[in-house]
Amino acid sequence: MATILLLIVSNVFMTFAWYGHLKHRSASLVTVILVSWGIAFFEYCFQVPANRMGYGRFNAAQLKTIQEVISLVVFAIFSVLYLREEFRWNYAVGFALIVAAVFVIFHEW
Repeated sequence: MATILLLIVSNVFMTFAWYGHLKHRSASLVTVILVSWGIAFFEYCFQVPANRMGYGRFNAAQLKTIQEVISLVVFAIFSVLYLREEFRWNYAVGFALIVAAVFVIFHEW
């Protein structure tokens, strides 16, 4: 569970680093790059321990899959609440297909 919680926190930081500046289009590109880089530092402070703790319980492909699903969930919430964008039906279908990939990756064949 610690791995999942750390991945959630890291993805919140990364989502703000990658997309938070879109609300501040008047800021210079250099400024948003430097601010994003600073935010990304904190993402790494959670991501790296999450992967180190989780590796062994999960393999690398499973860790990456977990991270991607968390990233999509965090991004969907972020885009609706922070960027005030509409969450459309086709996004939900696309995300559901990615969740189907989780089944394929985690299933013992």
